[in-house]
Amino acid sequence: MKTSLSLIALAALLAACAGPEPKRPVASEAAAAAVPQAFPQAGGPGATAATELLWAQAFKGARLQKLIPLALANNRDLRVAVLNIESARATASARDADLWPTVNAGISGSRTPTAAGGINSVYQAGLQVSAYELDLFGRLRGLSAAAAAQVLAAQSNQQAVRTALVASVANAEIALQADEALLKITRDALATREQSLSLTRQRFEGGVSGELDLRSAESSWQAARAVLAQAQRQRALDENALALLIGGPLPADLPAPTGDLADFEPLAELPAGVPSEVLTRRPDIRQAEFQLGATDANIDAARAAFWPRITLTGSVGTASGHLSDLFKNSAWSFAPQLIQPLFDAGRNRANLAGARASRDIALAQYEKAIQTAFREVADSLAGRATLAEQRAALAAQVEAETRRLNAAEQRYTAGVSSALDRLDAQRSLFAAQQTLVQVQSQRAQNLVALYRALGGGG
Repeated sequence: MKTSLSLIALAALLAACAGPEPKRPVASEAAAAAVPQAFPQAGGPGATAATELLWAQAFKGARLQKLIPLALANNRDLRVAVLNIESARATASARDADLWPTVNAGISGSRTPTAAGGINSVYQAGLQVSAYELDLFGRLRGLSAAAAAQVLAAQSNQQAVRTALVASVANAEIALQADEALLKITRDALATREQSLSLTRQRFEGGVSGELDLRSAESSWQAARAVLAQAQRQRALDENALALLIGGPLPADLPAPTGDLADFEPLAELPAGVPSEVLTRRPDIRQAEFQLGATDANIDAARAAFWPRITLTGSVGTASGHLSDLFKNSAWSFAPQLIQPLFDAGRNRANLAGARASRDIALAQYEKAIQTAFREVADSLAGRATLAEQRAALAAQVEAETRRLNAAEQRYTAGVSSALDRLDAQRSLFAAQQTLVQVQSQRAQNLVALYRALGGGG
């Protein structure tokens, strides 16, 4: 028992220290110079950061309150991201295990004939340390630090996928609500044109209107039918996309879409925060940071490969020529080995060059992640004001086109204007209504994009 304890104590003393925690790099000068110091549309000093605004507070619609939890529970992309964390953790645990010696326990026996015609019996039992590497130059610690950084990168990726998933569900819901609004507008337009066609046919049969008016009314009605079919198909496609995001069919108790995008209005006052929050809190930037840290650690490991590698092999236990006396005698062995690379045809130099190139690639990706973050925030902030103004102008245009159509209907009934004037007013109103719905959808999607660009909370 004493010999066993001594070997375990020796193994603990020889074990290298645990790998260092991966450091988060600071934005490089090239990246810092490529982004603004502040956004002109940013919120005030007392504004709440978007990362602190949970999705349940940002998206208050009854449908989204049911759909987003389903997506977070069942979406396959998010599930893969979670499993990638487990895979990275397993790899990190394996790299950490390399810092410690492997201790095996066993018992063996052998019998061989002797020159005198007898039998030589040897029985052994004990503990053995096989090929333990003393990490004097940090090769194993570098690999362990790189694996630990990859775990943190996988965790940040999972958070990025989660935020993107919430935004995707919100955008899919916006598209579905816009489809419902367009369907209502198209059905109303189709009913109006069907009435106009019936009236024009009666006037044609009575000799009041000509064939040109009749054929124009028929063309307008058929065009509305085609638009309705297209809108129905688009709605079905958007429902399928939403079902894919939530990982299953839409719930039976889900409220039907109303075509109203007012549920996204609270996001109109979403505070922008400050640029530093974008840099430090967005999960995709944190992922790029940790991946950069992993490449730094890989350089340390590749550089350490140029130095000697010292391995130890030892055992402690008992040995005897008789099985009954096995545990009466002690035996031990200790065999250190030093290997110094002399000629490897440039393998170590190539590995070091590859590690440095990977680090430069990770740095470029990190800088691009920072620049992309600022562009996404700047684009979303630019759209917040202009889309609101565009929506207001289109709403006024729809009101004007509605009055124009009423006037055209009255003039046509009184025989003052032709059917073409009324048909033109119908088409103009329909087009303005469609454009208004599209801009309302774009504004809602812009607010969702701003929430995501600012690293919206989970």
